[in-house]
Amino acid sequence: MKSLNPKTWAALLGATMLSLTSGCGSSASEPEEPTPSAPVVEEQSENLHPERRGIGALPLPARQGPSAMLVPVDPRRSLVVTDQIILARFPFKDVMDKLVLTSGVPTTSLDVFHQWWDTARVAPGLGLGPNCNSPGVANMNGFPYACPRAEGIQATVDPFFNPTSNPDSYLPIGLFNRFDLAPANGSNCGEYRIAFAKRSGISGGINRNLIIFEAMLPNPSPALGLEGCRPVADFWSNLTAQPSASTRAAMLRDFYFNGLPNPNGPTNFMPVLHIDNLGNRPRESGQVRSNQFMQNNWNLREFKIQRECGTTGCALRFIPVTVKTNPGGTLFNPLSAHPLAPGFQSVDFISQVPSLAVNDINLFNMVLPDNRNSGQSDAQSPTENHYVNQFGTGPSAFRTNIQSSLSTIPSTLTPDQVVARAMALSCAGCHQLSVGRDLGGGITWPFSLRFVHVSEQTEPGPDGPRHQISPALINVFIPHRKAVLETFLNSSCGDAVCAAWETHASCSADCP
Repeated sequence: MKSLNPKTWAALLGATMLSLTSGCGSSASEPEEPTPSAPVVEEQSENLHPERRGIGALPLPARQGPSAMLVPVDPRRSLVVTDQIILARFPFKDVMDKLVLTSGVPTTSLDVFHQWWDTARVAPGLGLGPNCNSPGVANMNGFPYACPRAEGIQATVDPFFNPTSNPDSYLPIGLFNRFDLAPANGSNCGEYRIAFAKRSGISGGINRNLIIFEAMLPNPSPALGLEGCRPVADFWSNLTAQPSASTRAAMLRDFYFNGLPNPNGPTNFMPVLHIDNLGNRPRESGQVRSNQFMQNNWNLREFKIQRECGTTGCALRFIPVTVKTNPGGTLFNPLSAHPLAPGFQSVDFISQVPSLAVNDINLFNMVLPDNRNSGQSDAQSPTENHYVNQFGTGPSAFRTNIQSSLSTIPSTLTPDQVVARAMALSCAGCHQLSVGRDLGGGITWPFSLRFVHVSEQTEPGPDGPRHQISPALINVFIPHRKAVLETFLNSSCGDAVCAAWETHASCSADCP
């Protein structure tokens, strides 16, 4: 996907809305320096799944006056849903059964669950697929990959037995609308997520494990560009206007398990819960991520769900893959002996300095080749994924290279602040290592809920108990996603603006 120049984006959307703010929290003050323009994002970025991409990675129009919102959305109904009355419609067993059904593989959810967590044990394990010491998994790209881990014990338990009290069961803790990840060309409609937590984590302690299914939803009308995804945006917006939590629960259940009708063509939107949306396509596919707390060090990992066929038949497997936007920490060490370090410190990372120097807490970014990424993101180690500590404080050729790029922009950020921003974009940084850290330009990284952004713990909500979300989501990231969604919703064919997501086929009045 080729990102629009920020000035072009502002011009396209400015006529639609007179005011819109990214909603940054108090952690981000006004920039003290000129903000560099966001550079074009590489074509590969969509397939590498950086958390910042699509229309959400483009600048929004600056606030110019009183709000002109035509379709305001309630973020706790239309962006992040953690109400237990709604999540009760999303049992873990139902989700796993749906994935098995869409695979067409004659297996069971329990066998697939066991294979998934057998990846945390050494070979031969259960003999159902790769283990943590298997070729292609062990020490991905030459970076550490803890093996075995305590999470592997789950390969021997039944998480579906007595789910309301079984400590090994998983409870749903959040539904997430990530329309902001949809590319401007509409090749997909963004990601739609379900987070689960191991029930034993409710009581705290170390026996915690969180997983999130991050499904990328295809656009059934790609000729219309992103306009073909408008029914999805409308669906989430309509949740705001629906007062009944039970009705919202039924609507969401239908969206995730059955899909949406498509008024633009003969093919409907497929259900969110399908293996093709979670890794079974080579491109335009999502992933499953884990936040693992069953032993120290706490770390985050990533998987693809894939149907693999051979001479003896087909199998449905969770395959460990690299954690995206998570380069191995040693690459930031000026004394690193890793074979990729010289190129990383002279070319790869230097090419990302302009993106990292963008002085907006929701827009600074980094996209690197996948062979620079590690298979895990360690949220406790003071070295492995702690890029700032790896970088050090002394003079080095790497420091000089970063400073030269900053001087060219120009930017008054320091090399240390650029590296700190890179760490904040990693999983370990976003969840723990970067919280409260000064990132330069008046930006401070916001706080998580100690390693998580959605918790097993609950709080009172307007529709009963709901799972807590982090200050970072509440004050910084969700307001930005709200603004992105509302920007799209408030545009329309006939407004005399040929927007990034409009084509001649979808709106000849605006796009001759």
